[in-house]
Amino acid sequence: MSLRRRIATAVAGVAALAVTLSGCLYAQIPPMAPGGGASLAPQTDGVSAELLPYYGQTLDWEECGTGLDCTTVTVPRDYADPSAGDLELAVARHRATSGAPIGSLLTNPGGPGAAGVSLMKQALSILVDDELTEAYDVIGFDPRGVGQSTAVTCYDPPELDAYLYDIPPGARGSDERQAALDQRAADFANACQARSDGILPFITTDNSARDMDVLRAVLGDPKLNYLGFSYGTFLGATYAGLFPERVGRMVLDGGIDPTVSGSDTSLRQAVGFEDSMRAFMADCLRTDECPFAGSVDNAMSDLSALLARVDARPITASDGRQLGGDTLMTAITAALYSEESWAYLRSALTDAVNGRADVAFQLADFYTGRMGDTYDGNTMEAFVAYNCMDYPDEGTDADLAALQEQLNAAAPVVAPYWTGGGDPCAAWPVPPTGVRQAITAAGSPPIVVIGTTGDPATPYEGAQALASQLSQGVLVTNVGEGHLGYNKGNACVTDAVDAYLVDGTVPEDGLRCG
Repeated sequence: MSLRRRIATAVAGVAALAVTLSGCLYAQIPPMAPGGGASLAPQTDGVSAELLPYYGQTLDWEECGTGLDCTTVTVPRDYADPSAGDLELAVARHRATSGAPIGSLLTNPGGPGAAGVSLMKQALSILVDDELTEAYDVIGFDPRGVGQSTAVTCYDPPELDAYLYDIPPGARGSDERQAALDQRAADFANACQARSDGILPFITTDNSARDMDVLRAVLGDPKLNYLGFSYGTFLGATYAGLFPERVGRMVLDGGIDPTVSGSDTSLRQAVGFEDSMRAFMADCLRTDECPFAGSVDNAMSDLSALLARVDARPITASDGRQLGGDTLMTAITAALYSEESWAYLRSALTDAVNGRADVAFQLADFYTGRMGDTYDGNTMEAFVAYNCMDYPDEGTDADLAALQEQLNAAAPVVAPYWTGGGDPCAAWPVPPTGVRQAITAAGSPPIVVIGTTGDPATPYEGAQALASQLSQGVLVTNVGEGHLGYNKGNACVTDAVDAYLVDGTVPEDGLRCG
């Protein structure tokens, strides 16, 4: 069995935070300023002859929502062989409200697999604040394999429901259960191969970074200005490593260490969510609505017992679905992205204690993008596709057992539900091409990296490592809980980012925003 499993279990960017759990928009998208953000001539200097048709294409924009216009951009399926066919990228633009943009600001909300176009349409104000919408033509795009771009396709909604939510036969840890999970994972991988029209070998972060250079060029920008969140920091750093001389002003929020293996990523995230659970419990125990009592240690022990009880005796939700331990853990994970969601987590756990499952399913559905009987995009499928290509194979069953022992010791509540599923990457039809190595981007201008001390999904140590590896890395620390730091209520972080992206004022390296 490969260790390429659930590699970055909860890495996702602001796409997971774009709307509140009640489904309301945080804010309305600002109106378009008439006449602003006109397209410039494509930037084709230094482009090879075989790529020139892509870099030199002109764009046809059409209005696609309040304050937005959209287009598609053609990119090569395979940069090593541009004659092998094309892929289409969906792109959305919000023109600078000043009418005189600095240029384009490309954004990526994370994932891998989060769709930038739908986020632009749903909640632009979660992605960027008014300072940036005034100064830039803000650009969202669906990376290759994602959303409205040429997309990875694996399952119809009922099949995806079964893959994500069905409880396998047998006791946790039994051979029967593991065989069922392995078969489920293999079936998923085979479906992705059958339905994705041959694109799986090319769904990589390296290719997506090269796509961003095409986007930069066709938008008329000599340099890439970029704001990337969570996985988007790996995408941005990869771009900087490939094209350091084409980097403009770049901010990477929720930095990921590009040297860390899949197994170590899994371990770090498990510990991050365990720590966030403890922070949640400390807050929960101070309220009258907490279903637990006593010390934080007592509450964590009771939560562990609740997970085991639900695992042994699943709870039936009002729609007939069965809530087991894995789905309850997904619900917990979803709520730990933001302190604003802790009230929902208290409610979900209170309900589970009392034999009700609906709120837990609402949280889990929010995380997976399930809406009613369908899914909002293909995030979960693209997530697997990118990770299976980006992370090399690691080790054997013995290595997996050693990882599980480390998880048990470092994150005892999370551990039983962290690596227990089947691994689609073990059956992925193409071998991985990614490598784990430091990115220095020698020759780039300063690159600002933000890390949040209590971030469970992209733990703070990743941002520290990324900033130290980049030859011009600048670390900004957000002291707090939850995922990401920019535009999240800490004015110190947001002001530092805005000052750099708008005015070019580089923050002090090591700036700490408490």
